[in-house]
Amino acid sequence: MSDQEPTEAAPTEAEPDQAEPDAPLLREPADGVPEPITTAAELDDLVERMRAGRGPVAIDAERASGYRYSQRAYLVQLRRAGVGTAMIDPTDLPALARLNDAIGDVEWVLHAANQDLPCLAELGLFPTRLFDTELAGRLLGDERVALGTMVEQHLGVRLEKGHSAADWSTRPLPHDWLVYAALDVELLLPLRDVLDEALRESGKQEWARQEFEAVRLAPAAPQRTEPWRRTSGIHKVRSRRQLAAIRALWEARDEYAAQRDIAPGRVLPDSAIIDAARVDPKRSAELAALPVFGGPRQRRQLARWFGALESARRLPDSELPSSTGPAGDGMPPTSRWRDREPEAADRLARCREFVTALAEQHHVLAQNLLASEVLRRLAWQPPQPIEETTVRARLAELGARPWQIELTVAGLVAALT
Repeated sequence: MSDQEPTEAAPTEAEPDQAEPDAPLLREPADGVPEPITTAAELDDLVERMRAGRGPVAIDAERASGYRYSQRAYLVQLRRAGVGTAMIDPTDLPALARLNDAIGDVEWVLHAANQDLPCLAELGLFPTRLFDTELAGRLLGDERVALGTMVEQHLGVRLEKGHSAADWSTRPLPHDWLVYAALDVELLLPLRDVLDEALRESGKQEWARQEFEAVRLAPAAPQRTEPWRRTSGIHKVRSRRQLAAIRALWEARDEYAAQRDIAPGRVLPDSAIIDAARVDPKRSAELAALPVFGGPRQRRQLARWFGALESARRLPDSELPSSTGPAGDGMPPTSRWRDREPEAADRLARCREFVTALAEQHHVLAQNLLASEVLRRLAWQPPQPIEETTVRARLAELGARPWQIELTVAGLVAALT
C-alpha cells in the first residue's frame, strides 16, 4: 500500500519565479537539445564519455507526480565538463548502474536532492559525494530556494519554468519540455561554484558538508501509519463509522491506483471520499447522485466504491478506527501543550526563541539550524538531568548534526531549565 498523499497535483517547483525585468531569459541550452538516450549502444557511448569527463556531474530527474502512482523517474539529465548535457529515457533503460563506475567518486550536484535520490536509486544510481544547491541556499539564508529563483539571484539569468508539474510519462516528450529539462542541469555547475564560494566566505562549508552527507545517507522514509488519515477534509468527520467509510474508500482507491499506475487523486478526489462518508448512501443509485460519482468514468467504478462503503458498514464496533488516531509516542500537537503540559509549552517557547535568535545571528533559516521536530521532542521530554552532556546526546539521538549540536547545546540547556 502506498503512503503517498492522494493529491491532485504535486508540482516539483515550490515557488514561482518572480524575475526582475532586466535579467536575461535563457531560452535554449548552449549546446542545443540532445535527444534522449533510449538504446543500450547509446548508453555505452555515454558511459565512455562520462568516464573521460572532468569534474563534478550535474544530475536531475523528472517524475510524473500528480499523474502516476509511482515516484519513478521518467527522464534523467546529466551534465559534465568535457561531455556536455545528456538525457536518458529510463522507461527504455531502467538499469543505469554502469554510470556509477564511469562517474567514479566525483561530486554529484543536484537541486533538492532528497526529492530525486530515491528515484535515481531505483535506477541503480548512487552518489559517493553530494552538493545540494537548494540546501546550500538555505544554509546561506536564502528564503526562496526554487532553482529558477536561485539561478536569477546568484547567476543573474532567468530560466523559463513552465513544465515542472508536467506529466513526464508522456511519450514522445515535446521539444519544449526537453529544452526545459536540459536547462535544468545546464546552470547547476556554475551555481554550485558560486554557492560553494559563498559557503566558504561565510564559514559554512563544514556545515554544508555534514548536511549534504546526511541527505546522501538518509534512509528511505518509513511508511506512514494509517495514511488514510491524511485525506483532505477528514476534520469534517467525527464518527468512527464515518472514519471507517473514509478508510475503506481510501484503500479501495489506493489499490486501484496502484494497479493502474495513476495518481490516487486522479482516480477519485479526496472531496468525493469525504462526501460519501458523510452522506452514507444506502444504495448505489444514491452514491451515483453525489458529485463526482455520477460522472461517466466513476460510474464504471461505482460497484467498487459502493462495495467499499458496504464493507465499512458491516464492520463490528470493535473494528472501527479510533477517532483520535493511532497510538503514538504520547506527544500531542503543540497547539494542545498549553492545556495539557504548560511547562513543556514554556520550554518549547524558550527553545524556539533561542534558535530563532541564533539563526538570525548566523544568517541561516531556523529550520536548517535545528529541525522543528527535533526541537519539539527535546522540549516535550528533555533528558534528565538537564546538562550539556545529556542534551548533547539527546540531540544526536534525534538526528541533529555535529555542527548543529555545537552551536545550540549550551543555549538549549539554558532554555530547558
